[in-house]
Amino acid sequence: MSTPPDLRTRKRLATRRAITLAADRLFRERGFEHVTVDEIATAADVGRMTVFNHFPRKEDMFFDRDEEGREILREALRQQEPGVSPIETLRRLAHRLVAEQAPFVQFSAGSEGFVETVERSETLKARARAIRDELAGMVAAALAESAGKDVDDPAAHLAAGLLLATWTVAFLQAHRSLRRSRDATEAKAVFLAIIDQGTIGLKAAMEGTPYA
Repeated sequence: MSTPPDLRTRKRLATRRAITLAADRLFRERGFEHVTVDEIATAADVGRMTVFNHFPRKEDMFFDRDEEGREILREALRQQEPGVSPIETLRRLAHRLVAEQAPFVQFSAGSEGFVETVERSETLKARARAIRDELAGMVAAALAESAGKDVDDPAAHLAAGLLLATWTVAFLQAHRSLRRSRDATEAKAVFLAIIDQGTIGLKAAMEGTPYA
């Protein structure tokens, strides 16, 4: 008798979660560069090939929420309210994610450890830059789709690049605030203030386009 699809899915997700938890613990304890895939497999009590079935690259285990974050951005643009511009939709999304304490915009000891692990690893910094570039391309395509424009619309790509720059600066400055003050509330305020300020500039830059 075959395993029901929903049970198979739950087992797969549980295995994936066990791998990411083991990897995260080892990366933070010893640094990304000093942990092997075999050690992660042992810590998660799975085989080496099982790890690669879930994560083609070691850095994918660290940035394991990447695809989830992309889907949240896509969905926000698909579901934007009538009369609300794409740029404003994403500003409101930032505020909603902070209010909901989404893992992407948490400012805590855990998120601080995440940032510090990236800063200590050239491999992770390179992957973070690549993810940012991939996100810019994805956001540009989603913006163009939301406005009924061609995927190569230059204005969509400009808006996406400025948007990713704003979110990146906001995220890093919020964590610098957290390191200095140890105040998560202040860090959130810094993040949202930069998002709001960047959005004002972005709307001005994109005036006359369907994205503003």
